[in-house]
Amino acid sequence: MADKNDAKDKKIGKAAAKVAAEEKVVNAWNVGFNKTNNPDGLIQRTLIIFKPDAVQRGIVGEILSRFERVGLKIVATKMTNPDKDRYYHHYEGISKMVSRRGQKAFDLVVDFMTSGPVIMMVLEGVEAIPVVRKIVGSTEPMAADMGTIRGDYAHVSFGYADARNEGVANLIHASGNPEEAEQEVSYWFAPE
Repeated sequence: MADKNDAKDKKIGKAAAKVAAEEKVVNAWNVGFNKTNNPDGLIQRTLIIFKPDAVQRGIVGEILSRFERVGLKIVATKMTNPDKDRYYHHYEGISKMVSRRGQKAFDLVVDFMTSGPVIMMVLEGVEAIPVVRKIVGSTEPMAADMGTIRGDYAHVSFGYADARNEGVANLIHASGNPEEAEQEVSYWFAPE
């Protein structure tokens, strides 16, 4: 009986070691990012989400190259297909979209975001949040400056999307400020 228990304990020990190793891998991207080596907070992390339209059009790599060219570093990435509950927390729990833009706009965005898979990334660099926002451009593609992602790769207006009762296909989400970025990164890239 002791031999069976020893074998069982060894299996449990191996399984626990495997889980611990996997947790280290999941958390490895966070190594070296702390207040000690970033006391002024100028090195930032921000979330970007390549929305279903960017994924379906096959232009994720082309868009991503713009962030890499300015020196931002990819520190986490995943392709996923979140459900409405996950997006509810993202758009209302963190961004307070219903109170800012109304229930109809919120519902249209969530319907659009659940129309296909998305690719999420965490980018890191000097003042990454405003740099990413500048590269991405205005939320409304028609109003976005040429040279920005939305200005170069999309052209839909709010009026067009509203008339068709659909979300604005604007290719990418980018965190709006440091507090939002911290909450979004923690939410989407929490250790599993």
